[in-house]
Amino acid sequence: MKTKEQVLTMGLRETLKNIMQKEIEKLPETLEALDPKERINVVCKLMPYVFPKVETVHPTEGEPLQFGNW
Repeated sequence: MKTKEQVLTMGLRETLKNIMQKEIEKLPETLEALDPKERINVVCKLMPYVFPKVETVHPTEGEPLQFGNW
Protein backbone atom coordinates (compact mmCIF):
# COMPACT_ATOMS: atom_id res chain seq x y z
CA MET A 1 0.00 0.00 0.00
CA LYS A 2 1.32 3.42 -0.95
CA THR A 3 1.49 6.29 1.48
CA LYS A 4 -0.19 9.60 0.76
CA GLU A 5 3.25 11.17 0.19
CA GLN A 6 4.18 8.51 -2.39
CA VAL A 7 0.94 9.09 -4.26
CA LEU A 8 1.47 12.87 -4.22
CA THR A 9 5.09 12.48 -5.37
CA MET A 10 4.08 10.18 -8.22
CA GLY A 11 1.38 12.62 -9.30
CA LEU A 12 3.77 15.55 -9.13
CA ARG A 13 6.39 13.70 -11.17
CA GLU A 14 3.84 12.81 -13.83
CA THR A 15 2.62 16.41 -13.99
CA LEU A 16 6.17 17.76 -14.27
CA LYS A 17 7.00 15.16 -16.92
CA ASN A 18 4.00 16.29 -18.98
CA ILE A 19 4.96 19.94 -18.64
CA MET A 20 8.55 19.19 -19.69
CA GLN A 21 7.38 17.16 -22.70
CA LYS A 22 5.20 20.04 -23.91
CA GLU A 23 8.04 22.53 -23.47
CA ILE A 24 10.50 20.28 -25.32
CA GLU A 25 8.05 20.00 -28.20
CA LYS A 26 7.81 23.82 -28.35
CA LEU A 27 11.57 24.34 -27.97
CA PRO A 28 12.36 25.03 -31.66
CA GLU A 29 9.75 27.79 -31.83
CA THR A 30 10.81 29.18 -28.46
CA LEU A 31 14.46 29.34 -29.52
CA GLU A 32 13.55 30.91 -32.86
CA ALA A 33 11.73 33.72 -31.02
CA LEU A 34 14.87 34.67 -29.08
CA ASP A 35 17.46 37.12 -30.34
CA PRO A 36 20.71 35.44 -31.44
CA LYS A 37 22.62 36.29 -28.27
CA GLU A 38 19.90 34.84 -26.01
CA ARG A 39 19.57 31.79 -28.28
CA ILE A 40 23.30 30.99 -28.02
CA ASN A 41 23.12 31.42 -24.24
CA VAL A 42 20.24 28.94 -23.94
CA VAL A 43 21.87 26.44 -26.31
CA CYS A 44 25.12 26.59 -24.30
CA LYS A 45 23.20 25.94 -21.08
CA LEU A 46 21.46 22.93 -22.64
CA MET A 47 24.66 21.38 -24.06
CA PRO A 48 25.67 19.50 -20.87
CA TYR A 49 22.37 17.61 -21.04
CA VAL A 50 23.06 16.46 -24.61
CA PHE A 51 26.82 15.92 -24.86
CA PRO A 52 29.05 13.97 -22.47
CA LYS A 53 31.50 15.95 -20.40
CA VAL A 54 34.95 16.14 -22.00
CA GLU A 55 37.75 14.89 -19.80
CA THR A 56 41.45 15.58 -20.14
CA VAL A 57 43.37 12.63 -21.55
CA HIS A 58 47.11 12.28 -20.98
CA PRO A 59 49.08 10.64 -23.82
CA THR A 60 50.82 8.19 -21.47
CA GLU A 61 47.76 7.27 -19.40
CA GLY A 62 47.02 3.57 -19.61
CA GLU A 63 50.35 2.78 -21.25
CA PRO A 64 52.72 0.27 -19.65
CA LEU A 65 55.68 1.67 -17.76
CA GLN A 66 58.88 1.67 -19.79
CA PHE A 67 62.12 0.52 -18.22
CA GLY A 68 65.27 1.10 -20.22
CA ASN A 69 65.37 1.40 -24.01
CA TRP A 70 63.17 -1.31 -25.49
